[in-house]
Amino acid sequence: MAEDNQEETLELKPGRKPPHFVLIHGMSLGSWCWYKIKCLMEVSGFDVTCIDLKSSGIDSSSADSLTSFDQYNQPLIDFLSSIPEQEQVILVGHSAGGLSVTSAIQRFPKKISVAVYIGASMLKYGLQTDEDMKDGVPDLSEHGDVYELNFGLGTENPPTSAIIKHEFRRKLLYHMSPQQECSLAALMMRPAPILALTTAKLEEVEEETKGEEDKEHVPRVYIKTLHDRVMKPEQQEAMIRRWPPSQVYELDSDHSPFFSNPFVLFGLLIKAAVSVGSI
Repeated sequence: MAEDNQEETLELKPGRKPPHFVLIHGMSLGSWCWYKIKCLMEVSGFDVTCIDLKSSGIDSSSADSLTSFDQYNQPLIDFLSSIPEQEQVILVGHSAGGLSVTSAIQRFPKKISVAVYIGASMLKYGLQTDEDMKDGVPDLSEHGDVYELNFGLGTENPPTSAIIKHEFRRKLLYHMSPQQECSLAALMMRPAPILALTTAKLEEVEEETKGEEDKEHVPRVYIKTLHDRVMKPEQQEAMIRRWPPSQVYELDSDHSPFFSNPFVLFGLLIKAAVSVGSI
């Protein structure tokens, strides 16, 4: 297990195209949450794309209109589909964004040089079982009634979207982050399409194709957020045990390391890229 949190210092090899990082946000956030990481990457000469999933960031869709994970994840699928076959990206997911990363691994294995999960749901087949739900979905019930729920299909049906109430956000999401980041998030957060997210059941690779899949294996790196009050450390450990990644790094942060510890997070992302020869 790698635990060195020192920022990488390196130069791109002459003639080599800069690595391309693709950053995927978690529930209720959007591409905006990566602004510090995006700046650090761009001034370092790397390419970076931050995706707004459906109903997130500046996407105009309503979370209550989404009923499937594929709908929610479509912007990432469209982006990866547009990349030339010979190109690869470093795919990074935070929190529920890990479900999008795993889906992309299954659909575009040749286009991903390494997949990085940051305090994220890392489940090989998505939310298939009760164990998957226990390990990969936040349980905030100990804090009381923390969610504002919307019932787009009527109150007789399960809620279609949810957002953590304002009074719980700093305690749960940003307790190690600067106050100005909490203020920014208060302006930018949107309800998450929880009905759509619960349908994230990813198909298992057929046995007869696994030999070919081994050739196309995508390395995975997990970055543990050690003081996370949403995706708790014991949940992260359980997912790591069940589907061991090639590398595990540790980060002193809350649930939002792009706010609370961006420089070290940046260094770990570079380290992940270096580990697979992308830099």
